[in-house]
Amino acid sequence: MALVAARNEQQRLPATLAALRRSLPGARVWLADDASTDDTAAIGERHGACVVSTRTHSGKGAAMTLAARRALESGAAEATVLLCDGDLGASALHLAELVAIVQRGEAEIAVGAFALRRGGGFGLTVGFARLALARAPGARARAPLSGQRALRAGALGSLLPFADGFGMELAMTLDAHRAGMRIVERELPLEHREHGRDVAGFVHRGRQLRDIARAYARRR
Repeated sequence: MALVAARNEQQRLPATLAALRRSLPGARVWLADDASTDDTAAIGERHGACVVSTRTHSGKGAAMTLAARRALESGAAEATVLLCDGDLGASALHLAELVAIVQRGEAEIAVGAFALRRGGGFGLTVGFARLALARAPGARARAPLSGQRALRAGALGSLLPFADGFGMELAMTLDAHRAGMRIVERELPLEHREHGRDVAGFVHRGRQLRDIARAYARRR
């Protein structure tokens, strides 16, 4: 089963969903649509995804929580669950490697780290996330904010609800670590929509920093 997070991703979502169908044949795909104002939901339906949309813009964590709970309630959850972002495009093909890691029993959670980073800011947000993890004994992460994760279905329920907004991944890592789950990272040739060093990019990263700071403060 795959849970795909998306808000206004009509440009890259078709390629993402097509790649997931190719790499995870037979897996049921759920699209967590965070009240998109474009054709994101319609695209998900055309590609055979189970679309779960929030009524208002609620943030990534809330949208993914809603979709995850709907999937669990439907009884459709498979042994391994993949969480990913809708803007990966064709590079989503590589996420099957994370699923394989969990299926082989090498970890309860496998996280995909981007092999090559393009764009971005000055590293303040990811630096804060790494510092927050370093304060938890034994917890380390190269990609603490990566939304590309495979995990055992049995672990999914214990990690719900996800933290609000962009605090979801950091909170998930902290909660899983404290629960004694094994977490591994794998570098993959992934690509996604870039947020540059412009006003929109810095606003986005400011929201990220706010959300992860809140998630960390609630788990101190």
